[in-house]
Amino acid sequence: MSVPSPNSNPGPHGDGARQLLQWGASMLGAGILAVVLLETLLGGYSPTGASTNTGWFALIVALMCSPFGGLLTALSLAKILRNRALARKH
Repeated sequence: MSVPSPNSNPGPHGDGARQLLQWGASMLGAGILAVVLLETLLGGYSPTGASTNTGWFALIVALMCSPFGGLLTALSLAKILRNRALARKH
């Protein structure tokens, strides 16, 4: 089994776009689920914050997972589109 050199191009199947898409979509989904749970089961939120302790936890999860998951998903989609454009050129 050979180990690729650091300067070698991993190609479109080994660049991690699929893993980025999986993790980004999972984190984005966790953030959206936290928002839905906060609004429906955990008492909602007001301008001063959540109304329950678990609501605060859901708010923190939503505010961490939604932006980061969205950025990872956008990065993976950009990589996938770039890979398709490169594949069309060759």
